Amino acid sequence: MQLAFSHVDILVHDLQAACAYYESLFDADISRTLTWTRDGLDVRYAVVRFGTERFMLVQPLAGNLKDLLDTQGEGTIYRHCYATPDIAAAYDELVAKGVQPEDEHGRPLSRDALQTPSGARILWLPRRFRHFSIELLQQDELDAFLRDAFGTAEQKSQ
Repeated sequence: MQLAFSHVDILVHDLQAACAYYESLFDADISRTLTWTRDGLDVRYAVVRFGTERFMLVQPLAGNLKDLLDTQGEGTIYRHCYATPDIAAAYDELVAKGVQPEDEHGRPLSRDALQTPSGARILWLPRRFRHFSIELLQQDELDAFLRDAFGTAEQKSQ
């Protein structure tokens, strides 16, 4: 399976304040604020980028990530995300190895249900270590998502 590191996801109480902090500290580019709402999960998030590095700040409003923020606290890194050129092939390879990909709630994910609210295809590996998870995203769709999230700032950096 061909994978490239993409980013980590970090929980925050106040998305706007967290973005302002990293923008000031690192002179970082901050994406527009995005939302993910599906099946009881409701979050606001933004991508922080400086140099070749990026991470996502996630402010959960409802669902399992809100529970995680309430129990583990702000600054919890709960996910490492990797991009792959062929998410369907990655799905098939995982299943062939006996690993059932999951959705954002930890439920079995079918191969035809990889679409997300943002339009990119995605899957999660089962959690092996408490709240930590690994996410796989379709590379070209991730690239398009980032171009859209940053608007002209993303286009200038390429």
